[in-house]
Amino acid sequence: MRPIYLDYNATTPVDSKVGEAMLPYVTEHFGNPSSGHAYGVQTRKAIDKARLQVADMLNCHTDEILFTSGGSEANNFALKGVARAYHDKGNHIITSAVEHPAVTKVCQFLEEQGCKITYLPVDEFGLVAPIQVEKAITPETILITIMHANNEVGTIEPIAEIADIAHRHNIRMHTDCAQAVGKIPVHLDELKVDLLSIAGHKLYAPKGIGALYIRDGVKLEKQIHGADHEMNRRAGTENVLEIVGLGQACALVDQDFDNHYRQMKQTRDRLEAGLKKRFPDIRLNGHPDKRLPNTCSVSFKGLKANVILSEMKNVAASAGAACHSEDIKISSVLEAMKVPIEYAMGTIRFSVGKFTKTEDIDMALEEISKTIARFE
Repeated sequence: MRPIYLDYNATTPVDSKVGEAMLPYVTEHFGNPSSGHAYGVQTRKAIDKARLQVADMLNCHTDEILFTSGGSEANNFALKGVARAYHDKGNHIITSAVEHPAVTKVCQFLEEQGCKITYLPVDEFGLVAPIQVEKAITPETILITIMHANNEVGTIEPIAEIADIAHRHNIRMHTDCAQAVGKIPVHLDELKVDLLSIAGHKLYAPKGIGALYIRDGVKLEKQIHGADHEMNRRAGTENVLEIVGLGQACALVDQDFDNHYRQMKQTRDRLEAGLKKRFPDIRLNGHPDKRLPNTCSVSFKGLKANVILSEMKNVAASAGAACHSEDIKISSVLEAMKVPIEYAMGTIRFSVGKFTKTEDIDMALEEISKTIARFE
């Protein structure tokens, strides 16, 4: 039997409708979108359609959408692009202590290049306080980058409020929305950010494709040089196959969104209720209300997450700590939230998706219970 998949925050399966939309571009439509003949026109139209599908989902203009190789590239382009384009105005960037490595590693690189980075603390739920953001602003601040929803514990940050603060100070605002899209509404007229990253494989599209929203008027220095693809902002022949997949996945987001949201929340809540009943002393991580509907981060006191997962053969999930012999490395997110070590070392993230069924949860609960019982 294949393990029950409860790791949707790591990656999602490709939706069958996405695969169907992509198939003709595997077997039939192979033209270079830059070619003027019929083969090129066909694939150019496919890219234009996909760009419209992404823009419609986000409520923005098509010329504000740039296709990338994934969320990491989108984040790199946003942060490095702003740092280099606005270096004459300043070199200070504000971020949080709970960002994904695709942001924190870029910030560390920019620090080596002379930028000043402020890493804001979070509260016990993983929330960034807007007042702390405003206090961190200096005359040299050129960018604020705060993720929309945390990949480990699911906490949803007050992005619109932070964006308002940024704009009052004439600062660009970026948010990593890789985990948010498809799980909660992500609309630019509400978030009001200048830059927004998405990753295809987090919303039932293939791996290796993503997009960056760039508000009209925001300057970014080009990162990949060559021909004038992607509105002369990113060189390289377009990945038509996966762009089509991302476009279709974005088009599917709004279809039956409320039902998918309700289903994810019901299965996640069923899992949490079952875990609490079986293990009254477990710790739930993340904000109790301002949290993604699919994410359940739980800590088993005194146990090691990697040991639990190695014994739990029929459930696929992720650890919040890496434990090797006597060395225990806690995730930066749990560390920033000040989760006690005796809990942090036993943290497991379960994340459901739109294909998760009630019976999957019930079977998973039995498997988790049997596994934990071996350590008691």
